[in-house]
Amino acid sequence: MIRFIESVLFSFRKCFTRNGCFKWFVIIVTALMLRGDKLGVTSFIRDLDLSHKCYENLLHFFHSGSYLLSSLRAQWYRIVLKKAPIYKVEGRSILIGDGVKQSKEALRMPGVKKMVQESETSSKPEYIHGHLFGVIGIIISGWNSKFCLPLKSNIQDGLNAMASWPESKGIVDISDKSHVEQIVEAGFEVAKVIGKSFLVLDRYFLSRSALELQDRQNRSLGTSDEQSVVIVTKAKANCTAYRHPRRKAGKKGRPPKKGKSVKLISLFTQKRFFKEATVKLYGNEESVSYYCLNLLWGQGLYRELRFVLVKYHGKYSILVSTDTTLDPLTIIGLYGTRFSIEENFREFKQQIGWFSYHFWTSSMPKLNHFAKKGTDPLESLIDTHNREKVLDTVKAIETFVFCSSIAMGILQMLALDKNHKEEIKAARYLRTASKDTPSEATVMYYFRKRLFHILARNSESFVTQFIREKQLWGLPDENDSPEKEIA
Repeated sequence: MIRFIESVLFSFRKCFTRNGCFKWFVIIVTALMLRGDKLGVTSFIRDLDLSHKCYENLLHFFHSGSYLLSSLRAQWYRIVLKKAPIYKVEGRSILIGDGVKQSKEALRMPGVKKMVQESETSSKPEYIHGHLFGVIGIIISGWNSKFCLPLKSNIQDGLNAMASWPESKGIVDISDKSHVEQIVEAGFEVAKVIGKSFLVLDRYFLSRSALELQDRQNRSLGTSDEQSVVIVTKAKANCTAYRHPRRKAGKKGRPPKKGKSVKLISLFTQKRFFKEATVKLYGNEESVSYYCLNLLWGQGLYRELRFVLVKYHGKYSILVSTDTTLDPLTIIGLYGTRFSIEENFREFKQQIGWFSYHFWTSSMPKLNHFAKKGTDPLESLIDTHNREKVLDTVKAIETFVFCSSIAMGILQMLALDKNHKEEIKAARYLRTASKDTPSEATVMYYFRKRLFHILARNSESFVTQFIREKQLWGLPDENDSPEKEIA
């Protein structure tokens, strides 16, 4: 087990120009895998029993210039491709993209803005001030269980003014594009390393800009005939599509671009077109009714898409695929995997403390909660020094989230490792285990209880040596004790 963790962490060594910074990286990721509270960097010191003198250095790591966040992400993609049991359908990996909003009350934290909270949970307010993160994960599987392993997560709104700053080059990846376009771009960024993939998205992402960006990206990769990334998403209930045009014989002029319009929700009444099938959804065999047809979509775009109308437990859904030859049952099964990213968000927040960062800077103009819509405090920032401080804070936030992603990914890969499954499950009592595979919370509990025993048995491990070095950091050496000096 410790050998696997070592192999993952040591793969990042070449991304750091200084060995000292790499040591802090190993310590932080290890601490995130077992910490018992989410009270900032101090939790790392408590759970690993580090010296109190480590506090400033731990904070400094997130601002360090000895690594590039982009190179760490690219290396993480390669590690996952090599070590994770990636789940594939028809030879393609399954990438899941979504956005998550996190409330933040800090008045001097970059990227914080007022947002609408679409969640139907009554415990969440209608409006919040916080960060919008875009997340790309990949489905890994083993022992009839699946996890959504996080690959990339970054702030995708509230930083548009920073995209034009010349100081931002090489520090953080900031784009002035929409959240939808950034998710699609992130999917292609991962696919360049992972290989051909399905990108499963929520209904919010079915837009003309997303489809046009997909076409451009596929052409740039030289895969116009066969899509490098196939988008599978969901259409809204009021979605309107168009039938293929039919030109009348002998009629002059430009041929029509579209045929008659079709309100897809109205097709659910045509029961004679629906077929019955059994599909595996959410781990269970479920009976569904479906109707598949290819139509043109998008005012002015008229892109041919495959629509699959699904009846499931009395509910209606309209699924969409950019691959017009994809089997409809495959489309239903692919969209069923999208819920795994919601489970990932829950475990991220509750176990890892994904969003428990507190980075801010006095160089950031103070946020005004009552400012008019469209007002961006970053637009008033002109001083180069202040801009660099704000960019440095954004880098610290995204580095913390990235280290949390690595910790979560290692926990998930260990949960799917059959060699340690029974040992991990035995460490935590559960009255009724819902799955044969241990959850991320169970693996985290196992490390919290057993880590020091594991490190003691593997004293030659560099993880053990790094932690031990920081535990003894600042303590007096036995050879320099006052008693020996007197003697």
